[in-house]
Amino acid sequence: MKFRVSRDALLKPLNLVAGVVERRQTLPVLSNVLLNLDGNRLSITGTDLEVELVGRVNLEADGDAGEITVPARKLADICKSLPDGSDLEISVADSKATVRSGRSRFTLATLPAREFPNIEDSIGTHQFTLKQGQLRRLIERTGFAMAQQDVRYYLNGMYWELRAGRLRAVATDGHRLAICTFPGTLKDLDDTQVILPRKGVLELSRLMQNDDEDVTIILGSNHLRATTNEFTFTSKLVDGKFPDYERVLPRSADKVVQSSRTELRQAFTRTAILSNEKYRGVRLKLSEGSLEIVANNPEQEQAEENLPVNYSGDSLEIGFNVGYLLDVLGVLSGEEIRFSLSDPNSSALLEETDGGDSLYVVMPMRL
Repeated sequence: MKFRVSRDALLKPLNLVAGVVERRQTLPVLSNVLLNLDGNRLSITGTDLEVELVGRVNLEADGDAGEITVPARKLADICKSLPDGSDLEISVADSKATVRSGRSRFTLATLPAREFPNIEDSIGTHQFTLKQGQLRRLIERTGFAMAQQDVRYYLNGMYWELRAGRLRAVATDGHRLAICTFPGTLKDLDDTQVILPRKGVLELSRLMQNDDEDVTIILGSNHLRATTNEFTFTSKLVDGKFPDYERVLPRSADKVVQSSRTELRQAFTRTAILSNEKYRGVRLKLSEGSLEIVANNPEQEQAEENLPVNYSGDSLEIGFNVGYLLDVLGVLSGEEIRFSLSDPNSSALLEETDGGDSLYVVMPMRL
C-alpha cells in the first residue's frame, strides 16, 4: 500500500474520524484508524464499537491499493505539525507505516486490517434526506437536556420520532424537557421512534458543518446511519423505551408571562452569580407587570433583579434551577419569549412568542 496526499486534504477527515476514537481502549486496534485505498479513493475509518465514522478523500493520482490500521492520534498529530500546503507520502511495508514529507520521516506501528471491528449492518427501514443545518438545529435545540450517566439509560440520549411525516427530537434528564420539531414533510414514511445515544448525538452534531448540503439518514432496527459526500457515520441505537414526553407538557398553565429574551437572560446571568453553587436555585416573584428574581447563598449574600414584563394575573412565587433556565434561553432565538406557569409546584413551559419550532419544560424547585 502506497499513496501521496496533500496534508490539507487529509487533515480535516482525519481529525473528524480521530474524534470518534477513545483515548483509553481495551482493544489496542480501537486506538487506530483503518486506512483503505481503492484506486484514488482513500477511506479513513474510526470506531469505539458504539459509533463508527468513515471519512473519504479523493487523491490526485491512483496509489497502490491496500488496507492497514495506524495509530489515530499520532497520525493526526503528525499531520497537524507539518507545514500548510505540504504533501505526504504514506507507504506500508513489514508491518510498519512510513510517513514522509519534505525532510521529515515518521515510522508508525500498525495492526492488520482484519483485526479492525466492523459495526454490523442492519437493514434500514426508513430513509430520508434533509439539510445539515436543519439536523444541526434539531440537535442544538434539544441536546443540552440529555441526561449524563443516568441509571435510566434510555435518557442518556436523544429520542427521534417520525410521525405523520414530521421529524421531532426530544431530550430530557428528568428535570427539564426539550422538544424541537422539523416541520418539513418526510413523505411516504411509516411512523417510527429511535433513541440515539449521547455520544452518537454529539458526534453527529460535530459533523454537520455545511448547512446547505444534504445529509441522508437511514434508520434501522438497531442502527442509525448518516451519509454526506464526505463521510458515513453509523451509530448503534439505545434499546429502551423513552417515556411518554407529551404527558409532561403543562396543560393548565394559565399564568402567561411575556418578556424580552435578552433582558431575561441577562437578569438570570447576574442573579446566578450569588446563587447556591450546588443547587443554583433562584426565586421568581411574579406580580402584575413585574418579575422579581432573587438569589441567596449560604454566605447570606443576595442578588435581586426587577424586570418589567407583560403579565396580568394573580401573584405567584416559584423557584427554579437558574442553570436550566439559562440553558433554554441560550438556545431560543426569538426577541420575545413566553413563560407559562400555573402554581409553585407545577412545571413551566417556555417557548418563543412567534410560534417557533421548539418547546421547553422546566421543573420547579422547592426553595
